[in-house]
Amino acid sequence: MKLGIVITHTDPETVFNTLRLALYSLRQGDSIRIFLSGKGVDIDKIEDPQFDVKGQAQEVLDAGGEFLACGTCLQLRKSGGSQICPISTLKDHYEVVRDSDKLITV
Repeated sequence: MKLGIVITHTDPETVFNTLRLALYSLRQGDSIRIFLSGKGVDIDKIEDPQFDVKGQAQEVLDAGGEFLACGTCLQLRKSGGSQICPISTLKDHYEVVRDSDKLITV
């Protein structure tokens, strides 16, 4: 299955659990593309002692998941992106939505 996930929040528990699902899906043989939009582009800045979002995101990357981040949203935050938040476009967002068998938004 091709699972697309759109993350627009920075709530540590919500993002952590979404990434847990992504990692589980990858381990089941699914492909995962995660598009970060709005506040979601700040995913690599989430610091919470209970929910290791950055560690979970790195596990998703290491397992073959793909992250894409809204370039406009990054630019508004004066961010050049990162490994977890690579600068992407509206076209990439569209393709995540178009090409996914299932789409989750949080």
